[in-house]
Amino acid sequence: MLAVPAEVGGVRWAAYRIPTDGPEADGTLEWDATTIVVVHVQAGGATGLGWTYAPAAAGHLIGEMLSPHVLGRSAWDVPAANAVMARAVRNAGRPGVAATAISAVDTALWDLKARLLGVRLATLLGPVRDEVPAYASGGFVNWPDNVLESWLEAHAGFGRAKIKIGGGPEEADHRRIDLARRVLGPDRELYVDANGAYTAKQAIRMATGFPDVRWFEEPVSSDDVHGLRRVRESVAADVAAGEYGYDLRYFARLAGSVDCLQADVTRCGGITDFMRVAALAAAEGLELSGHCAPALHVDVSLATPNLRHLEYFHDHARIESRFFDGVATVVAGGLLHPDLTAPGNGLTFKTGDAEPHLVAAG
Repeated sequence: MLAVPAEVGGVRWAAYRIPTDGPEADGTLEWDATTIVVVHVQAGGATGLGWTYAPAAAGHLIGEMLSPHVLGRSAWDVPAANAVMARAVRNAGRPGVAATAISAVDTALWDLKARLLGVRLATLLGPVRDEVPAYASGGFVNWPDNVLESWLEAHAGFGRAKIKIGGGPEEADHRRIDLARRVLGPDRELYVDANGAYTAKQAIRMATGFPDVRWFEEPVSSDDVHGLRRVRESVAADVAAGEYGYDLRYFARLAGSVDCLQADVTRCGGITDFMRVAALAAAEGLELSGHCAPALHVDVSLATPNLRHLEYFHDHARIESRFFDGVATVVAGGLLHPDLTAPGNGLTFKTGDAEPHLVAAG
């Protein structure tokens, strides 16, 4: 136990609804804005920063159900705070909005702890690398061919790129995949994400026509573990899922049905549980891929030995580069290179710039 006491003295949250730069759609959903719930926690003269991509309800849940259990607690004992938050939402239900709320507070507490110690968060967690491999992610199904092609070319610095498929005629999916394969050329990997739009049989049929696709994400619903296993056993591409995992039991059920687990630090329970998911994956001989929110994943990714890569998602990368200072730069090959001399996660939220998009706060 550290000798210097530091009790959490403040928990503040605010939700901002940020319009997308154009309509976006995947195989099962359409949207034109993204809500980010930003959390600041204070102790010992320092402030920790965390966030989640979730409805404003996550912020209200933080104020009503989580803050009372975090205030006055030692800032050094982040896993203990995580555990008490999980117990607090028992009757409300842990999966879904409650898990995103816990995740936002947990990531802020880890940032706070590192700032109190005056070290980079990755240093506190124990880094195993200096840079994070990432892949470009976008390619929405409602983008016309010229927009898709321009986006792929604009992200030529990434050695891997993922596009969305599903929700329309199979021939349209094959045409877009063929276009992406041509634009990427022989040296860049192509990933596809159906967001659970196919049946298992349809996904297997689709994959027989794939032109060197390395990653097939959520070919069926991630809740359909038997369907995922059928697809994994039948296709050449690696099958991946896990972005909708809100607790460890979910990942334990999923591990036997995928080639690579995914986890989202803004959903799974924060950094505390992301590290537990990584350990679970390692025990199953699997790698782990970070889902979206690239700026928030950087430090825990640096400390994850079995990390495959991190998703550099178009919408989140755009929001984070616009509203946060200290975001890691992207270098050749799609590596995220952070400033490891900066304390905590190295980030500062630009509240003034985000103010016009504020929808709720507490």
